[in-house]
Amino acid sequence: MQLALRSIRYRAGGFAASLLTLLLGAIILMTFASLLDTATATDPPTAESLTIMANVVGGWGLVIVTFAAASTLTLLARQRGTEMTLLRTIGATPAQIRRLLLAEAVLLAVVAVAAAVVPSVFTGRMLVGLLADARRIPPGVTPEFGPIAVSVGLGVTLAAAAFAALLAARRVTKTSLTSGKSTRGRVAVIAGVVALAAGIGCAVTTVVALESSDLAVMAVSAQACILCAVGFALLGPSVITAAARVLTSLRRGGTHLTVSNLRGHTQQMATALAPIVLFTAIATGTLYMQSIENNSAIRPPAEIAGTIETLNYVVVAMITLFAAVMLINTTVAATLHRRREFGQLRLAGSTRPQVVGMVGAEAAVLAAVGVLLGTLAATATVIPYSIVKTDSVLPDATITTYLGVVLAAAVLTLATSLTSARRATRHPAITAVSATL
Repeated sequence: MQLALRSIRYRAGGFAASLLTLLLGAIILMTFASLLDTATATDPPTAESLTIMANVVGGWGLVIVTFAAASTLTLLARQRGTEMTLLRTIGATPAQIRRLLLAEAVLLAVVAVAAAVVPSVFTGRMLVGLLADARRIPPGVTPEFGPIAVSVGLGVTLAAAAFAALLAARRVTKTSLTSGKSTRGRVAVIAGVVALAAGIGCAVTTVVALESSDLAVMAVSAQACILCAVGFALLGPSVITAAARVLTSLRRGGTHLTVSNLRGHTQQMATALAPIVLFTAIATGTLYMQSIENNSAIRPPAEIAGTIETLNYVVVAMITLFAAVMLINTTVAATLHRRREFGQLRLAGSTRPQVVGMVGAEAAVLAAVGVLLGTLAATATVIPYSIVKTDSVLPDATITTYLGVVLAAAVLTLATSLTSARRATRHPAITAVSATL
């Protein structure tokens, strides 16, 4: 435990990104889990409505939080390859490294949950108020925040962090000490295919088994884009490799270095790709789903339709914000970790604007690929939901919403990458190289 505390203190910047991801995830989980606490103090019909809402939306959050924790903590462990190799060289066993990474993850999870309790109390109250305004529950229901919310937040966050730590430890301990190459299997590819199949299954279920009036239609349909996005994200290394091949065939002048970096940093680039896919898929899928709902013939009374729409947008905003923060955190962490590489390029003759431009080109490729995959994932929600609600394959909605999501994803990726690259290259090249030796 002492070694874990020292590691966190030494790499405070890297751990801060993981901590923020776990913190926001815990807030989302405890906000919706608090509905279960509220349900224990209400009548059976109200309790049923609250339980359905907690399970449906909390399920979305569970998938996203677990994946986000695994991505950020695995990236952090991968960036500590030299440190892990040194520990193994001086005699540390794989079991000891697993215990170190697990202790670090548990500490971060406990701190994140403790910090998330107070804001979760307020967001839980706000959610109950919106449900009451939308007449999903009777007015006057008193919001409760108690053991269920804390237990769910702590349990899921700890489980996600522990899973991520064990996954990272497996990758570290399966890496050859001499070659530095990983010998890990195809677990990520298999998991990605399974997630895609599950997402497609949700899409098919929406069309085949559900009616427009069914309460589950929105939940099942929304789950489709999330699962498909996770599947594409898990297949990130293969996607990055394919993108590099396409760029090789279209190579023009300055793209050589970009292609080389995509090939040389496949795992790191794939980790940065994941939040772009999630952000695009979740934002596009859920916003268009609400637009379809607004245009549907079966709608709630006019006096509460606006409040229900507001409630849905609040849910969408929380999950999309989480994906956006994950995007920023991952991009910053991945770029700043390359200080030494940037210093070496500058010592070899590249200018600072050229290095920053190279990072910008990489970010543009990631943004383009991420938006494409996110769009494909979003169709697993938009098309089935449109068929069920309007009997039309394509929704009668403006393209402005989609263009706004694409623009936001591109701006977040490019702005974060370029800002981080400028920060990583602000010191003399020799200082950057010597400081990371």
